[in-house]
Amino acid sequence: MDDLPVSVAFLSATESTDEQRAAREWCGGVADVTDVSLHELADGTASLDGYDAAWWHRDEPFDDDARAAADDCADAISAFLEAGNGLLLTLRALPAVASFGIDSVAPDAVGVETPADPSGLIKKRVYDDHPLFEGFPLRELHTQPAEATRPYARYETSLPKSGDVIASTIRGDEFHVAQKAAFAWRVGAGDADGQSPSARRTASGDAYGIGSEVTFLPETDFAAAEAQRRILRNALALLGGDPRRRPRVTDRPDDPAGFAAMREEVADDHRRPRYHLAAPAGWLNDPNGIIEHEGTYHVFYQYNPGGPFHGTIHWGHAASEDLVHWEDRPVALAPDPDGPDRDGVWSGCAVLDTDGTPTLVYTGGRGRDQLPCLATTDDPSLDTWEKHGDNPVISAPGDHVDLDLLETEDWRAEFRDHNVWREGETWYHLVGAGVADTGGAALLYRGESLREWEYVGPLLVGDWEGHGVVWECPELLDFGGKQVLHVSNYSHVEYFLGEANLDDPSFDVERRERLDYGDYYAPQSTRAEDGRVLTWAWVPEARDAEAQWHAGWSGMLTIPRELSVEGGELRQRPARELESLRGRDALVEGDVSLAAGESRVLDLTGNAYELGFDARVEDGGTGTLELGLFESPAGNERTVVRYDGEAVTVDRTDSALDGVPNADEQSMPVDGDALSLRAFVDGSILELYANERRCLTSRVYPTRADAEGVSIRAVGGSVELASTRAWELDAAFPARSRE
Repeated sequence: MDDLPVSVAFLSATESTDEQRAAREWCGGVADVTDVSLHELADGTASLDGYDAAWWHRDEPFDDDARAAADDCADAISAFLEAGNGLLLTLRALPAVASFGIDSVAPDAVGVETPADPSGLIKKRVYDDHPLFEGFPLRELHTQPAEATRPYARYETSLPKSGDVIASTIRGDEFHVAQKAAFAWRVGAGDADGQSPSARRTASGDAYGIGSEVTFLPETDFAAAEAQRRILRNALALLGGDPRRRPRVTDRPDDPAGFAAMREEVADDHRRPRYHLAAPAGWLNDPNGIIEHEGTYHVFYQYNPGGPFHGTIHWGHAASEDLVHWEDRPVALAPDPDGPDRDGVWSGCAVLDTDGTPTLVYTGGRGRDQLPCLATTDDPSLDTWEKHGDNPVISAPGDHVDLDLLETEDWRAEFRDHNVWREGETWYHLVGAGVADTGGAALLYRGESLREWEYVGPLLVGDWEGHGVVWECPELLDFGGKQVLHVSNYSHVEYFLGEANLDDPSFDVERRERLDYGDYYAPQSTRAEDGRVLTWAWVPEARDAEAQWHAGWSGMLTIPRELSVEGGELRQRPARELESLRGRDALVEGDVSLAAGESRVLDLTGNAYELGFDARVEDGGTGTLELGLFESPAGNERTVVRYDGEAVTVDRTDSALDGVPNADEQSMPVDGDALSLRAFVDGSILELYANERRCLTSRVYPTRADAEGVSIRAVGGSVELASTRAWELDAAFPARSRE
C-alpha cells in the first residue's frame, strides 16, 4: 500500500505500552508520524502545528491520570480541529471525547474481552458509502481473530450526544448491534457539543472514534488483520486530507436537506413505505405525543438514531398540515446522562396545559425505574423542549399504589406509559402496569396540575391468562355516552367498550375485542379540531434483527384511522384526508362477477395503492374470494387475502422466496353475509379494513422488487364484487421515488 501524504501526531499520555508501540510502528509504515506527548501539549513545549491528523491509540484504562492529561490539552486539541484537521481515537482513548470537549457523553462500556469467535465491525446502512470503509463491498468486516484478549470502549446503553454511529459489532455471524463501536463527530469553532447538527455538517474539523476491534497485539496471521489496517489507513487518509472531502451526512439532522439525505440512503428498498409515516432511517416504535397544535398535526415516536434496533430511545418528530404529507423535524427529546431518563425517553403523550403551554408527559427510564416526566416548550414549531427540573413527577409508585405491582428482573415495578386529559378543573392520568399474579392494569391518577398527582385506583385490571401480564400504552377515549379503553399486552391490542367511572374508578365492560388482528401495537390518538378521534399505531417488523440492520430502517406507523362508536360498536375507517394522495385511477370496472376457478388481473403496479370493493361469495359456504397481492411475474411470490364468508385471512406462505417472514396466517372474523373491504398496500405493509369495523395489519417482504402484481380469483364457488375501485397513492415525504 502506498504511503499516505499525511503527517500524523501520535499522541500519548504515559510511557508507551507494547500495544501502542505496535500501532506506532504500523503507522510509521503508511504515513509520516511523530510522537507527541499530551503533557507537552498542555504546557506548550509541544505543538500540533504542521500536523494533518492526530491519533491517540490507548489500550490501558482511561484512568484519572489519562483524563487529567486530556483535560489539560483540550484547548490545543480544539484549536487543531477548528483549523480543519482530524483526530482519531481508538480503543480506550475513546473516552477522551468528553475531556477534549467533543462530546459530553463518554462511552458507557469499557473493559477487556476475549470473544470466542472472530469479530469486527458491521456498517450502518446509511453509511454504506462512507470512505472509512472504502475497499469493503460487504457490510460485515471481520478484523480480529477468535480467542484474542483485547480492550474495548463502546457506547452500549447510551449514545454520543452529538456524534454519529458509523458501525456496530459483529461476532462470528451474529450481529451485536447494541455494541456501537465506530463514530464520527464534526467539530467547528466553539463548543462542538453545543452545535446544531446543521452547523456540524459545515464544521471544519472531524474526529473519528473506533473503540474496539482494532487491536494490534497479539500479533496474528489472521487474514482479517488486513481489514483492520485498511480501516485505520482510510481513517488517517480522511482525517489528514482535504476536509471538504470528508462525509457530512449525519444521522441526527435538523434541516430538510439532512433528512432528505438520510431518506435517500434507504430509498431504493422496494419494501420501504411511500405513504406510511416512517422515520428517515433507524428504529421507530410507539407513536407518542400526538397533537394538533395551531393547525399542524405533530406525531412524535420512539426513535433510535443509533440504528435500526430497539435501544437508546429518543423521541423522533414529524409534522403535517394535512395528515398525509409529512415533514421530518429534529429529535425532540433525548436521554439526559444525569437525569431520570438516562436509559430512555419512553412512551407518553402531549397536552396543552391550562395556560396553553404544550407539555409532554413521558416515561423516563433509569436503572430499574420507569417514572413519568414532563417537558414543555414555547416554540410554536414544537421542535425544542425543556425538561421539568423536578422530574420525575411521580416517584416510587409501589409506595402509594394499593396493589402488588409486578416486579421483574428488569423493573422494580411494571409501571409506564401515560395517557393524560382534562375534564373541568381536574387532570386525569392513566398509567399502564402489571399486578403480580393477576395481570395487566390501567391505574388512574388525578390532580389539579400536571406536576402533582394523587393515586385514585385501578380503572380496570385484567386477568393474566386472558388479557396479558402487563398492560402497556393504555388510552381512554370518550365518545359521549360510551368510552373505549384500549391496552397493549405484549401480544396484541385489546379494547374494552363500556362506561368509565372516574370518581370511584371502574370500567363497566360491555364489549371486549381486538383493535387489530395483525402486526399492530401501542396505538395513540388525538382529537382533531373538527371533533374526530384520529389514531396511529406502531407496525413492528416481522423479520429478524439482521434483516432490519441491512435495511437500515425498522418499523412504521399505520395510516391515521378515524375511530367512532356507532350503534354500540366501535367503528374504524381510514382518515378521509388520505383520498388526497390518490393518483392514477387504476381500475375503471366497478362490478366483477367471477365463476368458480375464474380469475382476473388488476391494473395496479408499484405496491403503493388503495383497493376497495364489496364482496359476496356463493351461498352454502363453497365459494372463497382470493385476492392476490405482491405477486411476482412468474407467480412464485404472492400474498393471498382470502374471504370465505366468515373471516378474512392473510396467507403469507409464499410471500417471499427467501422465506421472510415465517409463514403464519393472520385472520379476523367478519360479521354478516357480505364484506366491504378496503386494502392499503405500501412496500411491505398491508392494512385491511373490513366493514368499517375490524382491521388486520400485516407485514410481507417480497424478495423480488417486481413482485407487485394484483389479481382476484374465485375458488370453489362464484364470487360477486361490486363498487370495485383502486388508486395508486403518492408519497407522504418529499423523498426520491423508487424507479
